[in-house]
Amino acid sequence: MATYILRRLMEAVFILIGITMITYALLYLIPADPVRQIAGRSATPETVENIRQQLGLDLPFYEQYWRYVSALFQGDLGRSYLQKTEVSELIASRLPASLLLMVAAISLELLMGLVMGTISAVRRNSAVDNSLMVISFVGVSAPQFVVGIIFLYIFAVKLNWFPIGGYGTFHHLVLPALTLGFMGAGWYSRMMRSSMLNVLGQDFVRTARAKGLGKARVIVRHAVPNALLPIIAMIGIDIGIFMSGIVVVESVFGWPGIGQLAWQAIQRVDIPIIMGVTLVAACSIVLGNLLADIIAPFVDPRIKLK
Repeated sequence: MATYILRRLMEAVFILIGITMITYALLYLIPADPVRQIAGRSATPETVENIRQQLGLDLPFYEQYWRYVSALFQGDLGRSYLQKTEVSELIASRLPASLLLMVAAISLELLMGLVMGTISAVRRNSAVDNSLMVISFVGVSAPQFVVGIIFLYIFAVKLNWFPIGGYGTFHHLVLPALTLGFMGAGWYSRMMRSSMLNVLGQDFVRTARAKGLGKARVIVRHAVPNALLPIIAMIGIDIGIFMSGIVVVESVFGWPGIGQLAWQAIQRVDIPIIMGVTLVAACSIVLGNLLADIIAPFVDPRIKLK
């Protein structure tokens, strides 16, 4: 296990370096000029050139990238061009909000998705199955901002159960988490249904039924645990998605997470923040997948990590 984890972490270093190189190259090639954002429209050419030299943006691409990576290996994510603050501090200030939303949303989507998928598989081709799959399809295909606005209109404006936006209390958390949970539940329910149908056709399930075990016990004790392996892999990917921030949902609900920080940075071409958020997202995906791989053998002892 330790050897496997060490090898995966070493691979992750090369993956992250590749991600920084690609992201930095794309930001270098975009036509937008971050210096103009800093200097303002009325700045003189001399002022613009001075700022460009101060930030090192007049250097060739390879020199700019080498300076960035060298600082990165020293734990320095850079300094925001416009906010004049260390990127690590900005991300750290938004991290609690993103973590809170991530835990709440993943919990909701797992609860709804696994229950819906299990019921659909057990009641295959019935009216219940068809109805739940329609709901799942809506959750998968509906745009995030549409679902968020509908929830806001119903639960915040009409019923006045929750605040329209903001951050700080449980009531502020419910609607953004429910929006993300509803949309994620669609994916999980469809995956769980497919996995459950495959498991329910296995020999060990038929053997359990032949021994006289009740239907509920066969499903809960035997079928569901074996159907969870694809779900665990999906959770690992979800962690990275949520840590990068769901930009649209955070914007609709005014949630001060990493996604909103990234959106503001993109609008202003604040390259250090964009790079910092990209790295956080990449690290989260790598660690989430590693965590999923480590958990899998505990769910299914047949899996061996080598």
